[in-house]
Amino acid sequence: MPNAEAEVPPQQGDKKKKPEPFHLAEKIGEMVDYGYPLTMSFPRKDRELADELRRSMLAILRYSVEIDRRYFKKTTTQNMDVELAVLRKFVRLAASKDLHGGKYPPPLTMHQYATWAKFNDEIGRLLGGYIASL
Repeated sequence: MPNAEAEVPPQQGDKKKKPEPFHLAEKIGEMVDYGYPLTMSFPRKDRELADELRRSMLAILRYSVEIDRRYFKKTTTQNMDVELAVLRKFVRLAASKDLHGGKYPPPLTMHQYATWAKFNDEIGRLLGGYIASL
């Protein structure tokens, strides 16, 4: 004899889903917290590169706020992806020994470059997954 009180599967629309926190903005904030003080200690001859790095970081942070608040997110995520690629190039330039010649060391050490590149890689992975979900 079957059980009189059979389990009823939960309805899909019964409970409201709580919005998941926007992890991409948190990671970008951590990257800015790491990279911004580094750019403040660049030598005078690399000040323009430091300014571009700061502008790029702040643009990515601005795009993350826009993505969190907008309804149509595709263009903003594409702009953010482009800006992240630009930031990666600038960070690579700041650590390049060839650009700064043999006399002067590059503004970023290899450890600083590796740490910053790890932040950028993680942000890129999160952003790529986010773009794929749109």
